[in-house]
Amino acid sequence: MSPKISQFRQLHESGCFVIPNPWDRGSAIFLESLGFKALASTSAGFAWTKGMPDNKVTVEQKLAHLEEIAAAVSVPVNADFEGGFAVEPEGVARNVTRAARTGIAGLSIEDSSGDKDNPLFDFALAVERIKAARAAIDPAFEPPYVPLAARGELAARGQTLWDLMRECRLCPRECGARRLDGKRGFCGASSRLVIASFHPHFGEERPLVGRGGSGTIFLTHCSLRCVFCINWQISQGGEGDPQSLDAMADMMLHLQARGCHNINIVTPTHYAAHVLLALDRAAARGLRLPLVYNTCGWERLEVLKMLDGIVDIYMPDFKYADARAASEYSSGADTYPELTRTALLEMHRQVGVARPAPDGLLYRGLIIRHLVMPNRVAGSRQVVEWIAANLPKDTYVNVMSQYRPMYRASDYPAIARPLTRAEYAEAVEWAVQAGLTNLDIQGWSRGD
Repeated sequence: MSPKISQFRQLHESGCFVIPNPWDRGSAIFLESLGFKALASTSAGFAWTKGMPDNKVTVEQKLAHLEEIAAAVSVPVNADFEGGFAVEPEGVARNVTRAARTGIAGLSIEDSSGDKDNPLFDFALAVERIKAARAAIDPAFEPPYVPLAARGELAARGQTLWDLMRECRLCPRECGARRLDGKRGFCGASSRLVIASFHPHFGEERPLVGRGGSGTIFLTHCSLRCVFCINWQISQGGEGDPQSLDAMADMMLHLQARGCHNINIVTPTHYAAHVLLALDRAAARGLRLPLVYNTCGWERLEVLKMLDGIVDIYMPDFKYADARAASEYSSGADTYPELTRTALLEMHRQVGVARPAPDGLLYRGLIIRHLVMPNRVAGSRQVVEWIAANLPKDTYVNVMSQYRPMYRASDYPAIARPLTRAEYAEAVEWAVQAGLTNLDIQGWSRGD
């Protein structure tokens, strides 16, 4: 839910309020300056500015008008969307979906048919038209963790993962640290939850960001410990503050109230138990956003199976195709390619292909990230060819271009420089040649 939609809902819940009708960008700005907390477009007023009678503007003109007004002001805008610019429910739904993308916070659909002999739509048809509009604006979605929480299974699974910290086996290192006794694992974490930050994030993939941002919670420490980590102060430096499970649940609910579209847990593996137990508490208090599991990809199959029916969107890295590179640059993690391939197959089994809903947002599915690295050390060609051969061709793959030699990368000659344009373009070509059709290509276009 976007911030403006949240504001509009809160206005309705707070009681009566006055909502004036701007007819163009200038009048919208002026009305906001007078202190009005929301605005509503006017079909007649807009038509008259075009020298046209009411109900004669086209849907394309209406959409452009709504986008102009919504972008001009910081308050919510409700749209007078006439009759939905269609008779049948399917047509109304298509047009309402487009209207929702203009930035409006709500809209109204008239029952007027335009027929002098039968000026109102038949009641049954009118109801179906409104149902279609409602579904287009707000696709029905209930995270699967909600019923699991209601019957106690979410908490039970969280406790099972918690018990794995006695001699820790949460990540593939299976270091055996007695984290429940206060000892730290290879990852650097004890059983005390440490969180670096939480906020709406607008730099994630577009179907996660929408207008309200991805509700990101950055967890401290990491089991992979890459020598080139851009967030090394958090992952390996321990930057962050101790937090309780209730505090983490509060963060989730705060991000929902801010209008974020999902809860995005970054580097969750070593805190998987904490995530589930906090999620259980947040669900009991009304959390209804999709859960994003934003992981390095190196996961134990047994742990992933405990997440089945809880995680809505998996977003793993697929960093390396070669075990020697994984070992050299990720602290001896020579099992990374093998275990990550197994993990990707399991993640796909659980959530399937990531396909945005009509509102442009993602509610379920697998997003694979691959960071292209200098001198082909990541094995990009082998990575994309494996994905194409073992997963659907329309698997969402983000080919990432932002490698920079951070942290200790300067100590490793092969990765001590930035990625070149040619290296990134080469990786994109390999993905295309492999037959992948749902590529998120960053910054540089093919042919640059």
